[in-house]
Amino acid sequence: MVLVSPSLVKRKVEGNPLLKKALSLLEKSVEIQSYLQMANVNAVQRLMYNDHGPVHSRIVAGSALEIHGILLRKGFEPSVVRDGVGDVDDSRLVAMMGAYLHDIGNAVHRNLHYATGAAIASRFLPKLLWRIYGDWGKAYRLTAEILHCIFSHDESQYALSLEAGVVKIADGTDMAEGRARIPYRAGKSDIHALSAMAIRRVEIIEGGSRPVKIIVEMDNEAGIFQIEQVLGMKIKTSGIAHTVEVEARKQGQHFKTITFD
Repeated sequence: MVLVSPSLVKRKVEGNPLLKKALSLLEKSVEIQSYLQMANVNAVQRLMYNDHGPVHSRIVAGSALEIHGILLRKGFEPSVVRDGVGDVDDSRLVAMMGAYLHDIGNAVHRNLHYATGAAIASRFLPKLLWRIYGDWGKAYRLTAEILHCIFSHDESQYALSLEAGVVKIADGTDMAEGRARIPYRAGKSDIHALSAMAIRRVEIIEGGSRPVKIIVEMDNEAGIFQIEQVLGMKIKTSGIAHTVEVEARKQGQHFKTITFD
């Protein structure tokens, strides 16, 4: 059982030099970190939305690697491998980097941020990937895969690769109370904030009837809105909805199991 948290991604990359180097480059890039900080200026400060900045990026990247790992252990073939773009480690890197960068477009505007994010990332990804691989052809091919993850993370866009589907679902797993605390304290009390405040923690485990089970622990029924209207909408257009089930628990007791395919 893995708790969705900001520290998860660092634990997941340990022992994998490729992922560790990629995460280090993301974390140390002034360009990337500045864009992510500006994403929160727009999302949190100006729109009173929940966190879309560096902490959210780390949380989603860790969740993406966890979901990706479960699917690998269950025998699913990554799209990057199936389609001859790269190997399994390349697939992991695409999922992690796509997850880390998915919300970068919020630095410009919330509207169409999935498209703006792909445009912004296209400017720096080839050079960053060349620093990892030393191969321009591979750098550009994996850039395309990562841009697809960024573009497809919005619930309005259908994911065409397993990696993009993983990123999309991982994005939806960051819904615990901490993500909504700032706008809630600032006076925002709509159903999104109230629902998020009802959720105590989110865990990802290997499932029984389905490969991936996401467990959402909540204080009251308000958390169901977050599950159905945020996480659920992303699962529906992930392309891998058949691999995921969500268990809602109310104060430690099973409340409801939901699927979205």
